[in-house]
Amino acid sequence: MHKNLYTLHTTHRKEDSSSECVYRPEGSLSRGGCFLFLLQSSLTNSDIIFVKLHAPWEVLGKYAELMNVRMPFRRKIYYLHRRYKFMNRIEKQISRFRGWLPRKPMKLDKETLPDLEENDCYTAPFSQQRIHHFIIHNKDTFFNNATRSRIVHHILQRVKYEEGKNKIGLNRLLSNGSYEAAFPLHEGSYRSKNSIKTHGAENHRHLLYECWASWGVWYKYQPLDLVRRYFGEKIGLYFAWLGWYTGMLFPAAFIGLFVFLYGVTTLNHCQVSKEVCQATDIIMCPICDKYCPFMRLSDSCVYAKVTHLFDNGATVFFAVFMAVWATVFLEFWKRRRAVIAYDWDLIDWEEEEEEIRPQFEAKYSKKERMNPISGKPEPYQAFADKCSRLIVSASGIFFMICVVIAAVFGIVIYRVVTVSTFAAFKWALIRNNSQVATTGTAVCINFCIIMLLNVLYEKVALFLTNLEQPRTESEWENSFTLKMFLFQFVNLNSSTFYIAFFLGRFTGHPGAYLRLINRWRLEECHPSGCLIDLCMQMGIIMVLKQTWNNFMELGYPLIQNWWTRRKLRQEYGTQRKTSFPQWEKDYNLQPMNAYGLFDEYLEMILQFGFTTIFVAAFPLAPLLALLNNIIEIRLDAYKFVTQWRRPLASRAKDIGIWYGILEGIGILSVITNAFVIAVTSDFIPRLVYAYKYGPCAGQGEAGQKCMVGYVNASLSVFLVSDFENRSEPTSNGSEFSGSPLKYCRYRDYRDPPHSPVPYGYTLQFWHVLAARLAFIIVFEHLVFCIKHLISYLIPDLPKDLRDRMRREKYLIQEMMYEAELERLQKERKERKKNGKSYHNEWP
Repeated sequence: MHKNLYTLHTTHRKEDSSSECVYRPEGSLSRGGCFLFLLQSSLTNSDIIFVKLHAPWEVLGKYAELMNVRMPFRRKIYYLHRRYKFMNRIEKQISRFRGWLPRKPMKLDKETLPDLEENDCYTAPFSQQRIHHFIIHNKDTFFNNATRSRIVHHILQRVKYEEGKNKIGLNRLLSNGSYEAAFPLHEGSYRSKNSIKTHGAENHRHLLYECWASWGVWYKYQPLDLVRRYFGEKIGLYFAWLGWYTGMLFPAAFIGLFVFLYGVTTLNHCQVSKEVCQATDIIMCPICDKYCPFMRLSDSCVYAKVTHLFDNGATVFFAVFMAVWATVFLEFWKRRRAVIAYDWDLIDWEEEEEEIRPQFEAKYSKKERMNPISGKPEPYQAFADKCSRLIVSASGIFFMICVVIAAVFGIVIYRVVTVSTFAAFKWALIRNNSQVATTGTAVCINFCIIMLLNVLYEKVALFLTNLEQPRTESEWENSFTLKMFLFQFVNLNSSTFYIAFFLGRFTGHPGAYLRLINRWRLEECHPSGCLIDLCMQMGIIMVLKQTWNNFMELGYPLIQNWWTRRKLRQEYGTQRKTSFPQWEKDYNLQPMNAYGLFDEYLEMILQFGFTTIFVAAFPLAPLLALLNNIIEIRLDAYKFVTQWRRPLASRAKDIGIWYGILEGIGILSVITNAFVIAVTSDFIPRLVYAYKYGPCAGQGEAGQKCMVGYVNASLSVFLVSDFENRSEPTSNGSEFSGSPLKYCRYRDYRDPPHSPVPYGYTLQFWHVLAARLAFIIVFEHLVFCIKHLISYLIPDLPKDLRDRMRREKYLIQEMMYEAELERLQKERKERKKNGKSYHNEWP
């Protein structure tokens, strides 16, 4: 059985221009215009036959007009706005300062880039009748390769291959196995023996490799216009968004690093960490049953200092900054997207009426109704059937979220069981750091569970999406995207939410601990707080996740392509392999992901969530994200240029459903950061102590001197004889004072054991609780007001872009008027030649 492969080879060749489309292989597409079909057997596998398509000028011009492809017709003329003398003076001073700096080190050398003249020209829908109005230097290069591929694919999607109602389109031939693959060809090799600086680029692929995918240009701006020209607008928009996101991470990473360094510089002046380190006489109660010993509070000195690095006076400011940053990022992206959409002729572009998915047609072919747009009968899904399928799908989503919660519950059980195991370990290093060892191993196990569940989620999301029977491919893609994001987001962040908001919150107190299934005592926070656990969780998962994603994105295709090249070298030798035609080389590359750019977007959106949602607990998250994205841009570029077959160029106006997801994450980040500061960190208890209970109470001060005695005030006293039998430690604490301990301390605001209500909540507890709730309400309302104010003040369209759009509209109307005037003049001349004359003619 032969395997047919369509290669959409759309480069126009003069020797093919006179050929007729006379060949139609059995089971292939019929002609849609004057296509040239050429068969070529594979040099490496006789079972594979390549079907190469060549589209001449006549076909391209005809369908470009039908598809309303916009082409350049007049060079842009920009009118400078009136400038004031003051602004001119400032610009002169800035230009003098720039003279001492390297000249535009981040911009690419324009001499190496091609002259993309369509970006410097106004464009209009292509028309063969007004062809003389368009700037055509060479018909072979007038339509770039991305446009050619899109036109050819448009034709192939609408051509019948057999007699029948649904026997239409290349996708159906690919789905039923008639053809194995269909892809445009790369323009040639991405490597060259000659230097690009001395001999120039051999093709656009070579230029993209040298100016975009090479590691030597990691600090340069991306050549987005060239990326769009080669890969199309949809992929170009992804890299434009990724570059914009990476650029916006610079201020966030700088401020986050400043917060961390502020914690480093103020560490020696922190009264709380000083008291913890000096508290050699304060003995803490065991943090687990039986095997955990009593410990001095000063033993947690290192953890108290590390906690201060992330939980200090600048944390609240940074949380507000990041919430505002997320809004500014999204609002300015809308402006940036508008500029790109204008430059790439996407402002007035509307997606065509999509074809119905073959699965939808097969399922509902018996029921039809009239399409209000096309006026043709089409399969119809009843409302009751659609609702029932959506309910089943929603139930499946809920069930999978419950599976994630069950996995988190398993991690919780692991933590409460192993903390006692590590406390009884033989090695002193692990025994003395049992809680850190428990947290570290739990995070690594949680990461493995996350990766295993991700494989399951993809299959479940596919099943549920297909169960819904979406009508079109875009509806299917949006439904699948939403499910996968929900699954991945819950899977990745559920354990983080547990540590941030539940760990150590519902443990009870010594003598009356709360237990799981009346057996396992719930895990307590470290004497220095739970924030260190949250930092470890975020740091480890963020680093491991990004490392794994980078390996799977680039390492896996590299290994597969290397193995393919190795087999070809063994069979045909190195010299024979280099002589393979381009379609053979491209076929041996890896195809693009079945879901397009879904994996790339999903990785970055999840990273955006990590960067914003718990950033108050981990200020270094934006810095880690920035370093990863600088590598990510070049990894993705290298993958697209060298490791993947050239994807079909497709158009898109924006990033689609991902923008709504980003807005949702921005709203969620405000809420979570408010709770992290109020609940997880010690910011509120310290503030209440400084203003209400400390040495400066009633004086309106909150400096370090006002925190004297805070550690002792935040610890409660427990009578050791009140321990339950199953939680009584094996050691009596005689190693501390030479006699058995009578009292130990624990983190809480409770009355002493000899009070009228033993271990009842103190007044300070209720003051702290009220302050926490008040902070959450004030923080959320303040940040949301700032976010809405910023979104209101920043217009979606820049003023200069609005003026440019109006001018282009005016010039297009002028061109249409000139074309109509020219037509009327021609008709008048023809009437004069024929001896006909009319009165009251115009013009």
